[in-house]
Amino acid sequence: MRPSGALPTAMLLRTARVPRECWFLPTALLCAYGFFASLRPSEPFLTPYLLGPEKNLSEREVFNEIYPVWTYSYLVLLFPVFLATDYLRYKPVVLLQGLSLIVTWFMLLYAQGLLAIQFLEFFYGVATATEIAYYSYIYSVVDLGMYQKVTSYCRSATLVGFTVGSVLGQILVSVAGWSLFSLNVISLTCVSVAFAVAWFLPMPQKSLFFHHVPSTCQAVNGIKSCCISPISPSLGKTRPANKHRRHVFLCKMLFPIAQILSNVKSYSSRPLLCWSVWWALSTCGYFQVVNYTQGLWEQVMPSRHAAAYNGGVEAVSTLLGAVAVFAVGYIKVSWSTWGEMTLSLFSLLIAAAVYIMDTAGNIWVCYAAYVVFRIIYMLLITIATFQIAANLSMERYALVFGVNTFIALVLQTLLTLIVVDASGLGLEITTQFLIYAGYFALIAVVFLVNGTVSIMKKYRK
Repeated sequence: MRPSGALPTAMLLRTARVPRECWFLPTALLCAYGFFASLRPSEPFLTPYLLGPEKNLSEREVFNEIYPVWTYSYLVLLFPVFLATDYLRYKPVVLLQGLSLIVTWFMLLYAQGLLAIQFLEFFYGVATATEIAYYSYIYSVVDLGMYQKVTSYCRSATLVGFTVGSVLGQILVSVAGWSLFSLNVISLTCVSVAFAVAWFLPMPQKSLFFHHVPSTCQAVNGIKSCCISPISPSLGKTRPANKHRRHVFLCKMLFPIAQILSNVKSYSSRPLLCWSVWWALSTCGYFQVVNYTQGLWEQVMPSRHAAAYNGGVEAVSTLLGAVAVFAVGYIKVSWSTWGEMTLSLFSLLIAAAVYIMDTAGNIWVCYAAYVVFRIIYMLLITIATFQIAANLSMERYALVFGVNTFIALVLQTLLTLIVVDASGLGLEITTQFLIYAGYFALIAVVFLVNGTVSIMKKYRK
């Protein structure tokens, strides 16, 4: 499975509202879109497909020259897409995501050669970066009181879609004996259906930044207005309309930057900084492990020699992860006291799971360790999400998550460039996973030391 975007559901928020009774249609359409866009039975078998006779690529080409393109594309596109999503009011970017998925799977079917598959990875990076529009669109068209309900519906739709796709792919490969090419045909059909559904989404009228600034361009968090009244007191006459429009346009362009910069002060809170640091560091490692796990499985047990159960493993890990996430609501812990120690302990367990995946030599042990790895990450990232959002306004909640994800991508890009990319060290997949295990162990040590100091200070007081 390639990692889907780790961006939060409230990255961009609504400003336009519709009556409560009007929430059903856009929510149903968005859920249908998310279900079909995630229903891709070929995705758990991407690496065997690229290494197989259909594409006939070498392991070095796939792991060291093709997969890194996704990381670089995602990083470069994330911030521009964030602003474009708000400026274009969500729906056009949702359509762009659907189109990018169609191009990706069409190229998976018919593109040949290293360069063509690298372009394919770029379009997949576009599709991943534009997930922000899917997870933020619904907040622009429903009432604030419906946020919790529609969020659960949209998240569930994508989760169910991915699970159904994984199970379907595993059944078609293991039981029906379908080829991986046929699975990609099904995936292309499903994302095409999603693209068609997206056209029926209602167009939001406003957004958080560009379509939310009043004409008077009032000061934002201490940043004075760049616009002045159309009536000039000193001249006693109306300012020319075109000059006033230029001032308003400039103010609207500067408003998003001012908002983002002003929210940097959110990190002055120590607990928030702690959870955000763990979010960025762990998400970087999670992306790397999930992105290259299929390559490790190919090393342990090549799919050309034995049946692969990638789809079943992805489905099981997703379902058990969802159960763990549900259980978070019933965990009673003083996170302010024991949060950092908890992060240290579970980061160490993640490191152990990744190390076992790398050294076990048995595919079933490798599968089991991967399931444990994903469950722990889903559990902790849910706790981190709650802890970060607990004391933030909705606007800062959105932007802080965006900054955290961006930092994670920067770190992932550096890790990919040094460890994976052929222009860097270009290490073998088993050596890469040994480094990833050490990376999570280092995270555990950092939070163990920090947590110990924090607890000692609390008890001294």
